Amino acid sequence: MDYRPGEIEARWKKQWEASHLYKIDNQSDKPKFYVLDMFPYPSGAGLHVGHPLGYIASDIYSRYKRLKGFNVLHPMGYDAFGLPAEQYAIETGVHPAVSTDKNIARYRSQLDNIGFSYDWSREVRTSDPKYFKWTQWIFVQLFEHYFCNDTQKARPVAELNDIFAAEGNAKLNAATSQEDAFTAEEWKAMSTKEQEEILMNYRLAYRKVTYVNWCEALGTVLANDEVRDGVSERGGYPVERKPMLQWSLRITAYAERLLNDLDELDWSDAMKKMQSNWIGRSEGAQLFFDLDGHDRNIEIYTTRPDTIFGATFMVVAPEHSWVAEITTAEQKAAVESYQEWVKSRSERERMSEVKEVSGAFTGAYAVNPFTGKKIPVWISEYVLKDYGTGAIMAVPADDERDHRFAEKFGLEIIPIVDKSDYPGATMEDKVGKMINSEFLDGMEVLDAIKEITKRIEAQGIGTKKVNYKLRDAIYSRQRYWGEPFPITYDKEGIAHPMKLEDLPLELPELDDFKPASGAKSPLARATDWVNLPNGFTRETDTMPGFAGSSWYFLRYMDPHNDNAFASQEALHYWKDVDLYVGGTEHAVGHLLYSRFWHKFLYDKGLVPTNEPFKKLINQGMIQGVIENMYMLKEKTDGASHFVCSRIVKEKHMEDAVQIPVHVDFVRDYGSQNSWIDVKGLKKFIEWRPEYKNAIFECGKGMYRGSELIAEKVNGDFGLVTHSEVGKMSKSKYNVINPDEVVAEYGADTFRMYEMFLGPIEQSKPWDTQGISGVHNFLRKLWALFYDENGNFTVSDEQPTKEELKILHNAIKRVEDDIERFSFNTCVSHFMKAVNDFKAGGCNNRQVLEQFIVLLAPFAPFVTEEIWEKLGYKESVHKAVYPVLNEDYLKEDSIKYPIAFNGKTRAFLQLPADADKATLEKAALESEDTQKWLEGVTVRKVIVVPGRMINIVVG
Repeated sequence: MDYRPGEIEARWKKQWEASHLYKIDNQSDKPKFYVLDMFPYPSGAGLHVGHPLGYIASDIYSRYKRLKGFNVLHPMGYDAFGLPAEQYAIETGVHPAVSTDKNIARYRSQLDNIGFSYDWSREVRTSDPKYFKWTQWIFVQLFEHYFCNDTQKARPVAELNDIFAAEGNAKLNAATSQEDAFTAEEWKAMSTKEQEEILMNYRLAYRKVTYVNWCEALGTVLANDEVRDGVSERGGYPVERKPMLQWSLRITAYAERLLNDLDELDWSDAMKKMQSNWIGRSEGAQLFFDLDGHDRNIEIYTTRPDTIFGATFMVVAPEHSWVAEITTAEQKAAVESYQEWVKSRSERERMSEVKEVSGAFTGAYAVNPFTGKKIPVWISEYVLKDYGTGAIMAVPADDERDHRFAEKFGLEIIPIVDKSDYPGATMEDKVGKMINSEFLDGMEVLDAIKEITKRIEAQGIGTKKVNYKLRDAIYSRQRYWGEPFPITYDKEGIAHPMKLEDLPLELPELDDFKPASGAKSPLARATDWVNLPNGFTRETDTMPGFAGSSWYFLRYMDPHNDNAFASQEALHYWKDVDLYVGGTEHAVGHLLYSRFWHKFLYDKGLVPTNEPFKKLINQGMIQGVIENMYMLKEKTDGASHFVCSRIVKEKHMEDAVQIPVHVDFVRDYGSQNSWIDVKGLKKFIEWRPEYKNAIFECGKGMYRGSELIAEKVNGDFGLVTHSEVGKMSKSKYNVINPDEVVAEYGADTFRMYEMFLGPIEQSKPWDTQGISGVHNFLRKLWALFYDENGNFTVSDEQPTKEELKILHNAIKRVEDDIERFSFNTCVSHFMKAVNDFKAGGCNNRQVLEQFIVLLAPFAPFVTEEIWEKLGYKESVHKAVYPVLNEDYLKEDSIKYPIAFNGKTRAFLQLPADADKATLEKAALESEDTQKWLEGVTVRKVIVVPGRMINIVVG
């Protein structure tokens, strides 16, 4: 009987769903294990073959842990709010909820096709009101708490009223954006509105004017990780920096804990380093420079206070509100012109651009507090308002950007560190002896830093300080398809959080999803929804894409609870995620926000662990083959002119540009010999009819497209294409739908082939050249259970030693490699075992049953089918994992190399349990060694049991 994966998989998909095979309970005597995938955004494009890579790996591990006796939570859901659905709604008029439901249905179908063991009864969707009710509730908790630096924990904001009424804010050590100190008397004299404005500066969820990445085309604010090279990641639209009243989350309060607690996580060093660098902890000094002729000073933070004698100018962020105040009349036009230009620059561009510098002189001067010299104050894009204090002392002798700036604008450069004793040291290295630095001269840099910090504090012009690059997370979006804020404003503009019993606050129905005028959300149009009968108004911004994903792993523990985001019983049973699988692209976004939310909930005693994800595996990317044809920039006789790749390379044609083509049009795609024949060209011209009369030049001559598709060309036509590997995307026409692969080869083949492509952490190109090998392996497996007449048959005899050895060797290697997440080598072990079984004619029930259980996590459908044919009523996925018996791996005999004076001359197969005397006697008496013993004297015999025998002769 032939192996027919389509029939097998269709049957078991239905049975598994009907029997709720993968549904699990929150109460079990088994130990728990929680395996989680980063849930997908359900886009209209559906899954391509790259998406399931991590899902398959986590599914294998989940199935393995079930067979090992664990109660495994392995859920799936959808990150369903977000920009793409809203953009689609704007373009088509289809409501985001409708398109999202349609996309989810497609995703579910594709995921089911691949045979995942998800407990679908726990599915969550971030756009479901029953879900985002708790997203809104957690936001309210953040709003109602502040962070106490002394206890390093969140505390209720309500406490601040008593503290301020008793002693003002001078003694309070809290995370805050409150700049001015006030007394208890001043607090009591304030109006309610004034008090609320101050409390807002302490809340973990707060509202203030912030410079944001504004995208006019998308009509919303974007996070830093949603902007690439000055344009939006989605759509490639221009992004500018703009001041707006926004909600933010005070993630900076948790910076120290987020950094220190990385040590307790089983994550890769690379991932930890990405988060550590993003948090960016540094130690330095905060100090103040007086402004000449002004009743104000400039506050700066520096990690190198020792270089202050080399500070020859200051640079301030162009966005500082007081720049206009200090700018002289002569410099006003230049400063305003420069500020306007900076608006078009994204924060990422401003941080990454190091070779080019720009700026404008304000006309103002600051006073260096140690030299007394007046130094000019400039503005420049390379200083960011929200990083540090938004101002720096510039030391051009010891900072590359400052040096470029000074050279460009002719500013003084004073050498202050002699690094001659440190060959190869760079500007950034904290080494060398201080020069031109008065009382610091002759000191090593690290000693100078300590000394100058002491003097700064002694003179009362600053203090030692720890700083972080991490910025608070902007939390407002001017879009429709997101969680509404559970906030209303009274007539004075004071923000009031909604009560739990009034949640969820759902989105109003809208027909027009375009952003409203004046950078307002589309929700502003829903006037009946915005304006409440009591005179209050609702917040019209919505939450960002990372809101729902910051806590979804907790909801899976108890997804249908209407009284809490999850019960304490469920939370204390599942505790945290034991294994999290996802891409590195979420390193400084989702993973950081999730850790922040989790720590806040831990402070409130609502979750039992300090960290949400114990172990993290980052799967690599499955890349696509990109095929391009070369086209000359200049037309030939008015026609587009395509040229064979080989001709372009041979003639070094620099005026040729690459035109992407569907990989389906190309023969031998992905190889050095990829090419388009007439059949492929017909498809290309049908797809791109504007090239019907183009010229196509190959090694055999030039042809018109119209001639080729009319088949008027004699002989073979072949245009060699340019093949490369890159991201799989619609724009590169190289997306491979997993449904097509599953339809042709079956889900078990697809699953095992994705694993066989290479180590899970590495990126690798997709190609199907090796998939037939995996498919043939499954056919060989199937054939082990059938005789020559097509009858299913297994032997109930006792297995041979060799059969048990093959089985237990596979058990040992597969289990070891699963625990190391080396799934590609597991597939190789399975292949070898099946080949060995086939070669030995094995059809032994005792051996093959255990092998089927071993294989089940990788190929769940075919193993389920065979398991049933073996007579079992319960699923193979509820079986017990095979137990390794090392005794079966012991060899009866060992092949010993026999050396004479260290040179191997013969080999002998000798009993594995033989003692030294027996081994020596056998070596000396063997026929194979006699010719090497003739005419010589044996002086010594060295025996290393299990390894070798060396006969020393002379």
